[in-house]
Amino acid sequence: MAKYYDEIPESLIEWVRKQHMFWVASAPLGPGGHVNVSPKGTADCFHVVNSHRVWYEDLTGSGVETISHIRENGRITILFHSFEGPPRILRLYGTGTVYEYGTQEYESLIPPETRKPGSRAAIVIDVYQCLTSCGYAVPIYDFVTHRTQLLRSSDMKESHDRATVSTVINPKGLRAYWIRQNLSSVDGLPGLLTAPDSKATCSSVFDKGPRPKLHRLSSRDAGVLGTGTTLAIGCAIGALVATALPRILSVTGNFGTRT
Repeated sequence: MAKYYDEIPESLIEWVRKQHMFWVASAPLGPGGHVNVSPKGTADCFHVVNSHRVWYEDLTGSGVETISHIRENGRITILFHSFEGPPRILRLYGTGTVYEYGTQEYESLIPPETRKPGSRAAIVIDVYQCLTSCGYAVPIYDFVTHRTQLLRSSDMKESHDRATVSTVINPKGLRAYWIRQNLSSVDGLPGLLTAPDSKATCSSVFDKGPRPKLHRLSSRDAGVLGTGTTLAIGCAIGALVATALPRILSVTGNFGTRT
């Protein structure tokens, strides 16, 4: 059953901090604009300040929809849902503010020692309402690990920027990528305004470490699984036939002892 709150209950704050990913929804005001939904899953990006304010570290992507929509109208919704444990969906309705990389507000929230590669803004959300609902239709998944491809790619771009004189835009760097991809939304709304021209040095603490290894089903395992599944289906059909056929034949008079 759905339940509304005027603030984030303390019990839900603790639950939010344990989640591995969340979704961000926003939209422009125009009826022909694109509604955007983005998954966010990098560790330690989402932060709860109090029952009315949250913020997350916005990492560089191929689009800039959320930032553009917030600049135009401020509307934003955050969605969490359980992948494991008791089912639950939580929506946070709020008004967002964008603090771009290189601004004082950004650096107060994300100092160099905690900044992630590719971090382009801090999105601060003043929550005016939240909603919980059942989540009964959300599948159960086991969390394995966070992907690191985005961080590695951004770290490589930032290394090109660090190796270049600050007054020059390296075409392989992060600033050049921002200029190519993040200055406006798909509907032409303004995106990043100051980050590409910021004089701050892109620095971050990123332990590359080994790449996470995801288990892929081998052809042999797949064959065994397929054989087992086929056998199970065959046994089920056989049992059904063995149970139903005598009854059918008995009713039609074609089964039993002939005299």
